[in-house]
Amino acid sequence: MSWIDEKAHRELARIREAREKQVYPYFREFEAGGLHTSIAGKPVVNFSSNDYLGLTNHPKVKEAAKHAIDKYACGLSSSRVQATTTEHVALERRLAAWFGFERCLTFTTGYQAMLGALMTLADKDTTIILDSLSHACILDGTFLAAGVPGKAPEIRFFNHNSSKSLERILKTRERPNAIVVVEGIYSLDGDTARLAEFVEICGRYDAVLLVDDAHGTGTLGKRGTGILEDMGLEGKVPVVISTFSKTFGGIGGILLGSGEVVELVQHTARSFLFSASLPIPIVAAASTILDMLEADGPALVAELHQKARYMRDALVRIGFDLGASNTHIMPVMCKDERKTLFMHIALLECGILMVPITYPAVKQGEERLRVNVTRGHTQEDIDRAIGLLETYGDAFFVLSGEEIGPLEADA
Repeated sequence: MSWIDEKAHRELARIREAREKQVYPYFREFEAGGLHTSIAGKPVVNFSSNDYLGLTNHPKVKEAAKHAIDKYACGLSSSRVQATTTEHVALERRLAAWFGFERCLTFTTGYQAMLGALMTLADKDTTIILDSLSHACILDGTFLAAGVPGKAPEIRFFNHNSSKSLERILKTRERPNAIVVVEGIYSLDGDTARLAEFVEICGRYDAVLLVDDAHGTGTLGKRGTGILEDMGLEGKVPVVISTFSKTFGGIGGILLGSGEVVELVQHTARSFLFSASLPIPIVAAASTILDMLEADGPALVAELHQKARYMRDALVRIGFDLGASNTHIMPVMCKDERKTLFMHIALLECGILMVPITYPAVKQGEERLRVNVTRGHTQEDIDRAIGLLETYGDAFFVLSGEEIGPLEADA
């Protein structure tokens, strides 16, 4: 064996252990799409999906994607530099208008949109300031920017959602320019950014605020345009990044900003210039969902919020710790890896999928089940999930906080 085989074997020890104990929870194979699917022939309701408005399986959306295949085939076999269609441009113009920005640029993934923006905008005169719970795409974009010879920015972190911590760093930064990056909704904790405070602080210190609103798009604000609408901050944040992989039911990235800033990214970002163009079936699906949001956004968002409130009130009443969550994303805190894994397995055996989040995705002692309530879940789905959570939360001492020993102990 080569050293890379030895490295792989050594570092996969934890994965092998989980498989041997039959609690390995990831890469389960769905046999159908949507919130209601099947795994190994058994029907499953997915409560870890990001299809927040439940529109992925809408007949109009699927029909639009099929029609796009007939016209454009499955893909365009090149990057946007030489594979831009009228559908790409039309959707970008519509998204810019809907979100309330001057211009929009779509990427093949939201991950690439963040990488492209940070690597384009940051340089040796820039301090990038990140929330301590930043998503992997933000971290990777920052570290890639730092690795560019001659352009490496300073990197600083502030305490999660702390205005005082952010202000201290802005005061002591070493570079003349600053980019502050936060998320609208934090995907593993379900809490919203203190955005009004951050806008005010960034204004006082001449810092650019960049908001990753992937989980706020379609879920926050009366029309569903996100956290800026929800907090009355339209026009106050210069750059917003979002995605098609949540509410818009596909895959793809959205960059919103002023005309020249977006054009700079368009002509500079390697994650845009050297990636294959977003397939037109995805563009068509997103465009159709945008039609629905423009026509019925307030009703769709209100239904999501009603179901989220119902789920939250029930779980809190039962005695679950939902952390700092104040949105439709509700981490059920188990605070122990073994409890989390066994809760996942027990729920899945009953047809409810709630993916466990463990170290290193979260700190040890902060293990949780990822629970996302969506508009597409039925009342029966939600009531069943609540009942099963109560049963197994009590059985595995998640409600009481009692310990049941380390993973190595006999089941």
